[in-house]
Amino acid sequence: MNKRKYLLRRFYDQYLDLNKSREEEQKTVDSICNGVEFKGANLWILVFATFMASLGLNVNSTAVIIGAMLISPLMGPIMGIGLAVGQHNFELMKKSLKNYFIATLFSVVTATIYFFFTPLNEVQSELLARTSPSIYDVFIAFMGGLAGIVALAAKEKGNVIPGVAIATALMPPLCTAGFGLATGNWLYFLGAFYLYFINSVFISLATFLGVHFMHFKHKEFIDEERGKKVRKYIIGITVLTMCPAIYLTYGIVKETFYNSAANKFIAEELSFPDTQILNREISFDEREIRVVLVGREIDEIQLAAARTRMDKYKLGESKLVVFQGVNNEKMDISNIKSMVMEDFYEKSESQLIKQKNEIDSLTRVLDVYTRSGQADQQLVKEMKVLFNDIQSVSLARTVRLDMDSMKSDTLTYAILVVP
Repeated sequence: MNKRKYLLRRFYDQYLDLNKSREEEQKTVDSICNGVEFKGANLWILVFATFMASLGLNVNSTAVIIGAMLISPLMGPIMGIGLAVGQHNFELMKKSLKNYFIATLFSVVTATIYFFFTPLNEVQSELLARTSPSIYDVFIAFMGGLAGIVALAAKEKGNVIPGVAIATALMPPLCTAGFGLATGNWLYFLGAFYLYFINSVFISLATFLGVHFMHFKHKEFIDEERGKKVRKYIIGITVLTMCPAIYLTYGIVKETFYNSAANKFIAEELSFPDTQILNREISFDEREIRVVLVGREIDEIQLAAARTRMDKYKLGESKLVVFQGVNNEKMDISNIKSMVMEDFYEKSESQLIKQKNEIDSLTRVLDVYTRSGQADQQLVKEMKVLFNDIQSVSLARTVRLDMDSMKSDTLTYAILVVP
């Protein structure tokens, strides 16, 4: 047992110990503190980044959105909050919270102004993706925050910080919230702000854990009573922030499991011969599953049997609504059209990829013959120098098959014509 502990300890010290590559603690603290304040250039950069991200969401350009996330300095005050909690630094916490609210306000107002005046009002897929968080967004924010604090504490920072800025995606939800305000769509506003808040909390939590486990020094207080009071304030603010975040995260987890179970039920219980699932809508809040089927009509007996098996998927309280036939008045025709177009696009895209692969394969084969032809010409030139009496040369490639082993081999035959 002791030997096993020794080996584990040695492995940890050799490969996982962060202290070997750590920057001086004060440099790391200064680096985070310098990014907390939003004044002058920092605030203007945030405004320009918000305009860029709003444009990217408006025209559905992933490249523009990524560029805006790289420019955006939003990570500063969020990591500052985590550092403040880890160091019991109440002044830094007040400063970080103040600048966090300033940055959030400026971002939302800028995005609202842009979307209020832009002539492009269509809701794109990039914008829709930021209207509701999932459990994966929580994990991404948490892991991104851990990567961020470890990178800031290391001597070699590499490309981690830009990668964290892209992965955690703080800017797009704020722009989507601005879109919701500009268009009067409160569901978009609340959903996007919900995503932004969850990301912020878990990045701060990850920063706090990183600071705690890397044993950053706590702020020293000359007056011990003041120190106790400050720690109480910090704990109170942290609890007030984390309680709604935990509650909301619990809701996200429940919704994720519900959606997963509903999709599994649809795939396993509503797959019938000569019938295709054209569309599905899963509502966690209303506990309702809507499915659009096309093709051979399914009778009510089969659908009733499927409903009785919903308990198996822990969907007993859910309502299953199935639409069949193109004449159904309750069917959302516009949604069906969009699904058909999406299916057509995906099939066309896969067909194009298949054709491209075939063309590339044929091009490689043709290239072999082209290079072979060039080699043949070079060979004839050399033969003409060495053998003046040869009048013509015929070259042919064929495949020889061994009758015993059934192995094939490529051969080149040459026919020489001499006087």
